[in-house]
Amino acid sequence: MRLLLTVLVSASATIVFSGFPQDARSVVADRVLNLTRSSRWTLVRSVPVAFRTFHPQGMVKIGETLFVSSVEVIDRDAGKGAGHLFKMDSSGHPVADLRLGEGAIYHPGGIDYDGRGIWVPVAEYRPDSHSIVYRVDPETMKADEMFRVDDHIGAIVHNTDEGAVQGVSWGSRRFYRWTERGAVTRRSLNTSHYVDYQDCKYVGNRRMLCSGVAEIRSAPDGPPFRLGGLELVDLSDGRPLHQVPVLLWTAGGLDMTHNPVWIEPSDAGLRAYFMPEDDHSTLYIYDVDAM
Repeated sequence: MRLLLTVLVSASATIVFSGFPQDARSVVADRVLNLTRSSRWTLVRSVPVAFRTFHPQGMVKIGETLFVSSVEVIDRDAGKGAGHLFKMDSSGHPVADLRLGEGAIYHPGGIDYDGRGIWVPVAEYRPDSHSIVYRVDPETMKADEMFRVDDHIGAIVHNTDEGAVQGVSWGSRRFYRWTERGAVTRRSLNTSHYVDYQDCKYVGNRRMLCSGVAEIRSAPDGPPFRLGGLELVDLSDGRPLHQVPVLLWTAGGLDMTHNPVWIEPSDAGLRAYFMPEDDHSTLYIYDVDAM
């Protein structure tokens, strides 16, 4: 009995990782490889968010609590605004609001959770600008500045397998790799042009999963068609390992991957949380068969 208890405790320690399965990230990546254009997405529920969300950017889910980065624009031309990291419960009600950034640096991007802290890049609202990278304690909502970058960083992940931080520029056209304190160790071009990444997550084994959108116009001044998609990326060289469209739109025509996305394993395969709309947002929760 003592041996059995020891084995069970040991097994539990390897499975639980700060509120979610330790291998959940790799499970997500492996199941994303099974997604195709014909994969069936089923709406589980829609949750109206009970506060003004401004322009949401990134999302992580820790237990039943969600954290959403968002940009509040006051005067974009004058470089005035506020960066937010919202903490909210699963019913869409606010728990906390952390302000991030300084001066013209007020645009948070896609975020990642490494089991201890939430990594949040905050940039000027223009390409080729400047950013501050923060790490936020999800319990205390205290932010520590980790480093600064001479570029607009639109999304970031913490590569916990190699102790590196990796991110993408405005429109995800450039890849960066830094030490945890900001020393640049690699800079390269993104060879994929399928979608522009909006939110990215580290999913183990030197891979990141990014969600995003491509806006396609039949004429320069014509209305856009928005195609959302997922892209699994090999962080060792930036190659796309798998690309798949997500053929889901809101009633107003926004693709579901337009803004923040969180994906986790489920009994059906994968469960996705989408928040595509600005200001008066709805949290859309979908299951997809990806076994």
